[in-house]
Amino acid sequence: MQNELPVVVIGAGPQGLAAAAHLVERDQPVLVFEAGESAAAAVSEWGHVRLFSEWGELVDKAAARLLEPTGWEAPTTGYPTGAQWISGYLAPLATALGDRVRYGARVVGVSRRGRDRLVDAGRAEQPFTVHVVAVDGTEYRVDARAVIDASGTWSAPNPAGADGLPALGERAAAELLEYRIPDYRSRSKYEGKHSVVVGSGHSAVTAVIALGRIARRDPSTKVTWVLRRGTVG
Repeated sequence: MQNELPVVVIGAGPQGLAAAAHLVERDQPVLVFEAGESAAAAVSEWGHVRLFSEWGELVDKAAARLLEPTGWEAPTTGYPTGAQWISGYLAPLATALGDRVRYGARVVGVSRRGRDRLVDAGRAEQPFTVHVVAVDGTEYRVDARAVIDASGTWSAPNPAGADGLPALGERAAAELLEYRIPDYRSRSKYEGKHSVVVGSGHSAVTAVIALGRIARRDPSTKVTWVLRRGTVG
């Protein structure tokens, strides 16, 4: 029966793992598919960045209840880096979820079982079919009662264009562009060069601060901050 099928969660990041914890607490079968080789793989790519939220805002309550029997204690104060968030909470949570989390499993498609683009009769009554590709290229499908997309936007950053599309020339200049916050520890990549930061969000502010630290050490380093609205709030 469809109610006996698992809920599939796409992504073993903060949201995906928290969703799985809530489902486990409600005795619902759940499978979490993570494209990376470890929990919160996307977070690990910005592990050097310090979050602007304190620990108390970064731990889901259902996840904390799931972790309590393991002897885990919730950090209470401070602003962790991405790496500290993983080691202090996300990795232990993934371990507590056990084999419900499958790594190296990229979801490439979600549809309804037996319903293609031309056949839609009874679509709502059919379970979901989740198409997964493993690291070694093996393909398989899993039927699901529901699907939660917690894959995030890390691999699909906002383009520079003001209308939500790439700015003119952005694709052609792809090898010169980065959509990640610079790591201050990797100074050689930016020292003595001119870096331009586009945007006014928290990521842009953090990038400007990191580049500013490099510029203070090496006066030949130049940083330009480009804003659409002329203000950072």
